[in-house]
Amino acid sequence: MDEKLLESLASMIADYRAGEIEPPSKEHIKQWGEQFTEGVREKLLTELVRVLRQTYIPKTRVEEFLAALVTNQKLTGGDPKAFWQEAKLLAIQKRGSSQREMLSMFAVPLKAQLGLDISECGKTPSCYVYIDDGLFSGNHILGDLRDWLGGDAPAEAVVHVIVIALHRGGQYYARISLEKVAKEKGKNIRFTWWRIVELEDRRAYINISDVLRPTRIPDDADTRAYVAAMQHHPVLRMPPSTGQLNIFSSEEARDLLEQEFLAKGVHIRRICPFLNQYQRPLGNMVLETLGFGSTIVTYRNCPNNAPLVFWAGSPWNPLFPRKTN
Repeated sequence: MDEKLLESLASMIADYRAGEIEPPSKEHIKQWGEQFTEGVREKLLTELVRVLRQTYIPKTRVEEFLAALVTNQKLTGGDPKAFWQEAKLLAIQKRGSSQREMLSMFAVPLKAQLGLDISECGKTPSCYVYIDDGLFSGNHILGDLRDWLGGDAPAEAVVHVIVIALHRGGQYYARISLEKVAKEKGKNIRFTWWRIVELEDRRAYINISDVLRPTRIPDDADTRAYVAAMQHHPVLRMPPSTGQLNIFSSEEARDLLEQEFLAKGVHIRRICPFLNQYQRPLGNMVLETLGFGSTIVTYRNCPNNAPLVFWAGSPWNPLFPRKTN
């Protein structure tokens, strides 16, 4: 494979799980790529470099986002110190450490720009802030905030949900569900949403989606058998499209990723013994589909909503070895 492509991708994802695993090397990326058919490797890697240039979120980008939030005019109303003094930063995540780590990162620009410690914020709350790294299906945020709504939440409040990446389908599901829970609890809660990247993944907008949504089933016996065993035939995208954000360079290049990742995902499901039924070829999803299809990866981790080719383990060699909760 082209050395420049390998170097470009290795440099782009160099901070992936820094301090936990060895930095992804050119050799590691080459070994991952060699699991695909020789004839498609170069084109696949070329397109993947383009895609991840937009959807891989390094630590520096998160730090810049959080630093900008401290004085964001729309969020703080033009008086950032007063806003943050009265904003209660929620630490209510039940699974994982992402919220704790994000709050720790946010504490740095908050102190540097305004001289405030997080412990000084929200003693008499005027609003609430929920920070996390990503919103995919919406289930994690829904679970955390649903319990809070049934417990410590006041009768009336504004809650600002701040994430690195937001998928519109998951955001819609979480928002509607949270508003319903609040109403059932007799509470008047308004939610606002803040993000670095927002991707279209809703079924109604599949033809202009920003995630992996195949237009056809690969001409591969295992994949066709997998689809035939599904209770409902998967909804397929109508070409051509590079997505609303133009994440993909062309329909042809997008189709290549979708076809290869789907077929290899089916292969991975066959050879990896510990995948559950929801870990679909194109990423974890409770609904029976070909998979979630997100290409978002952060420096912290690779979500299981990404294609199996990114993160599934032995005997598959993952591009992004995944840390589980």
